[in-house]
Amino acid sequence: MVRLIPSIPNFASIKNIIFDFGGVICDIDIKRTEKKFFEMGLIRFDTDYSSSERDDLFRRFESGRISAQEFRDSLKHFFNRPVTDKEIDDAWNALLLEIPRKRIQLLEVIRKNYRIFLLSNSNEIHYQKYLSDFRNNFGYQDFDQLFEKAYFSFQMHLQKPGREVFDYVLKISELKPSETLFIDDSIQHVEAANEAGIIGYHLKIKEGEEITDLIR
Repeated sequence: MVRLIPSIPNFASIKNIIFDFGGVICDIDIKRTEKKFFEMGLIRFDTDYSSSERDDLFRRFESGRISAQEFRDSLKHFFNRPVTDKEIDDAWNALLLEIPRKRIQLLEVIRKNYRIFLLSNSNEIHYQKYLSDFRNNFGYQDFDQLFEKAYFSFQMHLQKPGREVFDYVLKISELKPSETLFIDDSIQHVEAANEAGIIGYHLKIKEGEEITDLIR
């Protein structure tokens, strides 16, 4: 029998665990994508307008309001030379590192004692990349074979830290907030989960904390 460590609030009452993906299950390094883009001739987002335009583009892509091709075509305007779709995809995916096998092995064990879910702010290009890696490295055809349900923002048209994304997951999967733990490396996402009545845990990945540290 596996158990959560006592430092997690109300650990004895938890029956369901919702995991973030990037940073929690899959290692990421955003600076790798930034470096690739600048090497390709990306015009720096120095002004308030360009930063706002960039952030809005990313939000629309992660919420599924624009397609992958629309994202690529919009992003091309920020480069000082012509770039191909493949160059954009390769640079965009550069931030995705590995999914350590020990984390998948942990999930395979704890799903015998807890209902486990995935909740990720993600987009179509990243999804296709890490789904391919997930299939090749671990033999699962999709994330729903490991998790009871995998929720991705671009498919739901909802994003963390919006309260509605947590209410949606609770409703669709019929979860009681007081029995549900949410693990994320973003404090604002954890705080939003708390507001929905969910037990939130901020995973401090910058300090080397791992989900494997939370289970006994």
